[in-house]
Amino acid sequence: MILYPAIDLKGGECVRLVQGDMARATVFNSDPAAQALAFQEQGFERLHVVDLDGAFAGRSVNGPAVEAILARISMPVQLGGGVRDMAGAERWLAAGVHRLVIGTAAVRDPDFVREAARAFPGRIAVGVDSRDGRVAVEGWAQVAELGAVELARRFEDVGVAALIYTDISRDGVLKGLNLEATLALARAVGIPVVASGGLASLEDVRRLLAPEFSVLEGAIAGRALYDGRLDAAAALALIGETRARAHA
Repeated sequence: MILYPAIDLKGGECVRLVQGDMARATVFNSDPAAQALAFQEQGFERLHVVDLDGAFAGRSVNGPAVEAILARISMPVQLGGGVRDMAGAERWLAAGVHRLVIGTAAVRDPDFVREAARAFPGRIAVGVDSRDGRVAVEGWAQVAELGAVELARRFEDVGVAALIYTDISRDGVLKGLNLEATLALARAVGIPVVASGGLASLEDVRRLLAPEFSVLEGAIAGRALYDGRLDAAAALALIGETRARAHA
């Protein structure tokens, strides 16, 4: 399992929201690149970055902050928020982003996602953001008449590298991941799934390492890392021990 620390960008700063509400943002670091370096030095292998302003604007807004992150660290970066066309995808992949997460455009313009997945094998993921079982778009401000599994199945066999599944009701509130819904999605499609929204403790990490969740690629941790509820060293050690046993 891969544990992705998250950096959410708003106004050039590293923030955390509560249930996707931009009015309920807490600034945790005014220097996102320094935060990214700190995560790398703690031993994380990959980083999840979201341009929150970009998700609402429909274009990249926090580009300078993303570029600063890319310049500061060597671990692969997964970026979402505001990528709605091939020009945007090409720009960020050329700039050094390892994998792009496309959310709103996956609902509004699925042909773009298919085109991008074919053009950039292994480097396009789809963000499946769910509120009460329905997919949310435009920075989670609107809900589409589309279920999570229905959206995911649109992209079977087109080269999408992963699905980033977020239960919005749990995001930022430290109530634990919606593992039941995440697992149901992972079992319904052949695309690897990353769990997001609500990871709160070392116990959550331990549960994710149980055999039944081996179908998942990993999980994203946000607020719990920032406020100290999840100890990075302990979480990474637990993951390392599980990997070592699996390969023994």
